[in-house]
Amino acid sequence: MGIKEKIEKWVEETLEVSEVILVHPKEIKNGDYTLIINDDKAEEYFEKLKANLIPEIKSLEFVKPRFINVYLSEQFFADAISEINKEKEKFGQTDLYKNKKVIIEYTDPNPFKEFHIGHLMPNVIGESLSRIIECNGSDLKRVNYQGDVGLHVAKAIWGKLQKPELAWGEAYAYGSTHYESNKEKIDEINKKIYEKSDEEINNLYKDGKQDSLDRFEILYKQLGTKFDRYFFESEVGEFGKKTVLDFVAKGIFEESEGAIVFRGEKFNPKLHTRVFVSSQGLPVYEAKELGLSKIKYDFYPYDLSIIVTGNEINEYFKVLITAMGQVFPDLAQKTKHLSHGMLRLPTGKMSSRTGDVVTAESLISQVKEKVKEKIVDREFGDDEKENIAEVVAIGAIKYSILRQAIGGDIVFDFDKSISFEGDSGPYLQYTAVRATSVLEKSDLTPGPSPRLSRGERVERPESFEIQEVEKLLYRFPEVVERAGREYAPHHLVTYLTELASAFNSFYGKEKIIDKSDPSSPYKLALTETVAIILKNGLYLLGIKVPEKM
Repeated sequence: MGIKEKIEKWVEETLEVSEVILVHPKEIKNGDYTLIINDDKAEEYFEKLKANLIPEIKSLEFVKPRFINVYLSEQFFADAISEINKEKEKFGQTDLYKNKKVIIEYTDPNPFKEFHIGHLMPNVIGESLSRIIECNGSDLKRVNYQGDVGLHVAKAIWGKLQKPELAWGEAYAYGSTHYESNKEKIDEINKKIYEKSDEEINNLYKDGKQDSLDRFEILYKQLGTKFDRYFFESEVGEFGKKTVLDFVAKGIFEESEGAIVFRGEKFNPKLHTRVFVSSQGLPVYEAKELGLSKIKYDFYPYDLSIIVTGNEINEYFKVLITAMGQVFPDLAQKTKHLSHGMLRLPTGKMSSRTGDVVTAESLISQVKEKVKEKIVDREFGDDEKENIAEVVAIGAIKYSILRQAIGGDIVFDFDKSISFEGDSGPYLQYTAVRATSVLEKSDLTPGPSPRLSRGERVERPESFEIQEVEKLLYRFPEVVERAGREYAPHHLVTYLTELASAFNSFYGKEKIIDKSDPSSPYKLALTETVAIILKNGLYLLGIKVPEKM
């Protein structure tokens, strides 16, 4: 039982109430928790609680008209540090999703196109959410759904036939810009891809698809993502079409000008009509996505299916999930669509159709070069500098994406993203490295080791005042749980940034390593706890901690 649950139980039993509202105050000086009383007995309750304090609580403070500030005891903080050092990498785990099977689909880049910076958004958000939900106790599978058939493939193959020297992303852009003047030929290639009726087209198709997937894998490894299953449009299309046709007779779908549509407005006046099977008899995205929901369930019988996409298809998903509710009602109830904004550079919008695209590789490379410039005077070997620059660059990009609620657009700020001070990924990485280096330096200093063994308890000197950084440590599991419940990694980002700031203030005013200071072992244990939480928290964001910075 965590401290919050323990306080809630104490309040319930002491006051004989069934509902307890317990929150953290906005300012840490106003206590560790605030109890909100919703009736006129607040002062009476305060006196009753004050007379029955539990050991974890040092004092209470009544704030008119109905607030009670709770201050935790010195011994509680000492015990928390001991417990965190005991759990180490397991600290922060909760049971929020215990015994729940979760499948999360994210990234979804299409073969034959570039993996551009727009794909970084769902990849970074999806990977962080995956780790957070796993930390909250779920059995989770990561999946990726990719469009390996369709007009974009035909455009790419036509472009490659015209200009074999082009890379596949370039071939797609070339085919897109020349589509209107070569529509008949490209449409014919599209038909041959579906029919698998042309050997040259088939070979180009196989080569292009494999080349794209191989390049994507290099990026996934670089970004720290590993998928459990890849789904492709080519494998879900026929089942999706069959499902739609089966439900035409039941009135869920209907024919319209040779196509088969779902009239969403019949089920919700805020929705609209969408085509599921084209007038050529081909399943379109909607039918494929419908089939995918069942095929994903057959692969992994999930309790919750999360789909992470850009918010430009919000209305599409509203119609899709409504249609799913008529065809696979159980699966529709288990489906959660999370949409994010766009990642933009100061130069503006991009388009893969015209070739005006910023690839993920190029963005990582640009940020990496800026990091190298920043650490040019530091004593690192060339290989070491290269590795540090990449880890810091990717951390900077991920932090920039995860620092705000996932629905809004982001304009990537190169200089701010790589700052070693304040609101940035490198700042958190640097703080984690700083805490670890303090411990390593103490290990080399004559005297007892500062590291706590698992299960060992730290003694708190009576003269050592409660530090602001201590007041944040025990909150980590609460933040992890909230981030998982609300699908919101930014809560974790905010917490870690506050923790890093508090530790750096502590570091600036305290001499941590001092064998003659009786408080030094406690300060070192506190430092080790900060290092544990920063490392655990950054892992949940998908951000690595370099060995040096």
